[in-house]
Amino acid sequence: MDHEVRITLRLPADLHAWLVAEAKRARRSLNSEILQRLEAGRGNISADNESP
Repeated sequence: MDHEVRITLRLPADLHAWLVAEAKRARRSLNSEILQRLEAGRGNISADNESP
């Protein structure tokens, strides 16, 4: 990552709790878990755009 940007993100409490649990299960920080999921989802965007 060449440049980092700090943001404030508001999440519903249940989504936050789920992400925290998933991060703990994967032995990652919450930040790393969110980044992992965003990066994985970003790969699906181009595939969605190519669908008829």
